[in-house]
Amino acid sequence: MIDEQGYRPNVGIILANARGELLWAKRRGQNAWQFPQGGIHEGESPEQAMYRELGEEVGLGEQHVELLACTQGWLRYRLPPQFMRNNKNPDFVGQKQKWFLLRFTAPDEEVRVDAHATPEFDHWRWVSYWYPLSQIVQFKREVYRRALCELLPRHGRLVRDGA
Repeated sequence: MIDEQGYRPNVGIILANARGELLWAKRRGQNAWQFPQGGIHEGESPEQAMYRELGEEVGLGEQHVELLACTQGWLRYRLPPQFMRNNKNPDFVGQKQKWFLLRFTAPDEEVRVDAHATPEFDHWRWVSYWYPLSQIVQFKREVYRRALCELLPRHGRLVRDGA
């Protein structure tokens, strides 16, 4: 499902614990870390996709989180040619994402990156709120910055001084 500008609809998940730290996950078999994210299926709302991806990527359900906020519009990034996966659609240029901020309300042991038959991640950890901006691959950096900046003012209490 590609829109008229060539972007595939996607969701991004920012999961914060009680200390204001964010779940940061390592892609399986790579030295690449990111927030959980994934595509929106035909007929699925962004919120439905977010909960599905939350389960598939980190083994969590709606009972483990509290939905705090969602970005107002779509945030877009273009995928560099070297990251294109044998795409059969020549019109595909990148992702457009709705980002969700969730509060994690369960024990850390509930996070399971191996919950799905084909896991996306092989490790995870908690990091400070702004840490991902210095670590994420360059082509996603502006989307991450915009999502973190948009979601923080409405829920700044998640981030302690100095976190």
